[in-house]
Amino acid sequence: MAFGFAQAFRTFGKLALAGAIGAGLAAGDVGAEQKTPSPGSAKALFGGVSLPTQGPAQPIGFYAKGCMTGAVALPTDGPTWQAMRLSRNRRWGNPVTIALLERFSQDAAKYAGWPGILVGDIAQPRGGPMASGHASHQIGLDADIWLTPMPARRMTAEEREDLPFTSMLQKNKFLTIDPRVWTESHARLLMLAASYPQVERIFVNPAIKKKMCDTWTGDRTNLGKLRPEYGHDSHFHIRLKCPPGVAGCTPQAPVAAGDGCDKSLAWWFTPAPWAPPKPPKPDAKPPKPPREMMVSDLPKACAAVLDAASVASMQAATYGGPSAAGGPSAANGPSAASALAAAPATDDDDGELPDVGPVPNDKPALQ
Repeated sequence: MAFGFAQAFRTFGKLALAGAIGAGLAAGDVGAEQKTPSPGSAKALFGGVSLPTQGPAQPIGFYAKGCMTGAVALPTDGPTWQAMRLSRNRRWGNPVTIALLERFSQDAAKYAGWPGILVGDIAQPRGGPMASGHASHQIGLDADIWLTPMPARRMTAEEREDLPFTSMLQKNKFLTIDPRVWTESHARLLMLAASYPQVERIFVNPAIKKKMCDTWTGDRTNLGKLRPEYGHDSHFHIRLKCPPGVAGCTPQAPVAAGDGCDKSLAWWFTPAPWAPPKPPKPDAKPPKPPREMMVSDLPKACAAVLDAASVASMQAATYGGPSAAGGPSAANGPSAASALAAAPATDDDDGELPDVGPVPNDKPALQ
């Protein structure tokens, strides 16, 4: 697959272009530096709640503008998963999401040659906007999976905070996969994740998408679910569809037909996504700083979500029951099966804002 590397590099210069985008690509998993949210902002209020609401689970609003009720926590440890960055308190999600993650971790060990998954951010206890790292992950239907396999031992809480990310990209090269870290198991893992009907799409680095387009020789039916996006070079982002019958959940537009190895991918290998914004005209007024998101900017129901009664404890709201909160769990029993059965296929993209990096105004419509 040829995407015009030579033309792009002749225009900008290979080293200059690679250097300009390198920091943004590598920073995709860490999150851009952001100022502390103002008291009263949606980020501050939702980030300050430590437990989910009582009552039934429901995603409210859109992936990048919403909240949720009745969230459950992924157990910190399971037979084939470990939750990371525990201090963030972002391992909460809709039960359908948590059930899918547990099932996926087991299937990955069984079918993809993957020893177990490391799970990053899912959502805050009541969803809503986060103070750092994400524009989406607000309604409990998004989850980050590291591209680092789970170690054979249980990591300590300190190790889970400090373990560095491993990028799949070569340093000082433009969108190039590092053959020293990329394996066939990575490819099988991604295609397994895309195979579940309740998975809406999976965000990956453009270089990873291209690698899959160039090398995947198996069934390509679900390859189109892999969507190129800024960052995402050391983790991939699973997004689930809105559960059926939930009127308050706003879906995305359908993914375009095909495997996605087309002009929408080729665009990422041109200068356009990486070009700096045009400087303002000398006589132009300086732009106003972006206004912080307030609770009033979210769906109306989110104000009530903040005020709703909390569950008794984190243990009580851990998926699989209180016993699952204390250690390795095989909680993927009847409750998991029923939760998964509640999410049959319906296809839906409006694109999320990137975790980091520039936001182009000429992004292809087929994203």
